[in-house]
Amino acid sequence: MQYQEQKFNLPELDGISKASIDAHLGLYAGYVKNFNAISGLLSEYAKDSEKNAHALSELIRRRSFEFGGMRLHELYFAQFEGGSTPLTAGGALAKQIDAEYHKFEYFIAMFRAIAMMRGPGWAILYWDPAAKPARPDGRSGGQFLTGFSGEQHQGHFVTLPVILALDVWEHAYLADYGVTGKDKYIDAFFKNLNWPVLEQRFADSAQ
Repeated sequence: MQYQEQKFNLPELDGISKASIDAHLGLYAGYVKNFNAISGLLSEYAKDSEKNAHALSELIRRRSFEFGGMRLHELYFAQFEGGSTPLTAGGALAKQIDAEYHKFEYFIAMFRAIAMMRGPGWAILYWDPAAKPARPDGRSGGQFLTGFSGEQHQGHFVTLPVILALDVWEHAYLADYGVTGKDKYIDAFFKNLNWPVLEQRFADSAQ
C-alpha cells in the first residue's frame, strides 16, 4: 500500500511564517515519499533475508522513523486548520484538563516544559482510555499522559491516541526564530491552535 501526501488548508499564522510552513510541508512530503520507497524495498530484500539481514534491519528501523514523521506531521498541521480558536469553556476536554492539572495554565506550563527539553522530537499529549480514575463527566476510566518522543519514533506510549502534537525539531522554528528561539515558537504554536480540533480528537478517543 502506498500512502498519499495529505493537503492542509492552513490560514496565515501569527508568528509562524508562510516560508517556514512551506519548507515544513516539504519535509512532511519527504516522510511520505521515503516511507513508501522503503516499504517497496522490503519484499525484495526479504527474498534473501540472510544475505540482506543488515540492510533489512536498517530499513525496518528507518521505516518507523519515516512513518512517525508522516503521521505526527499530519496531526500537527491539522491543528492549525480553521484558524486560531480557543478551548471551549466547560467542554469535555477543558473539564478533563482541569480535573488532572487543576488549571489550564498549569497544563500549558507542564507541556511547555516538556517541549523545551533538549534534543529533537515531539511533545505529545496522549489519552489513555484504560486508566481507572473517575472522570469529571461521571464516567470511569481514562487519563492524560504527557511525553516526549525522541526524534519521532522513540518514547511513545504505545497504542494511545494523540490529542496534541507539538513539533520541536529545529526545522519547525529555525527560519523564524533562530537556534535559540524555541520558546518564542512554542508561544506562536499555542497562539495558532484550533482547540476544537483537539476537542474532537478527545471525543473520538474517550468514548
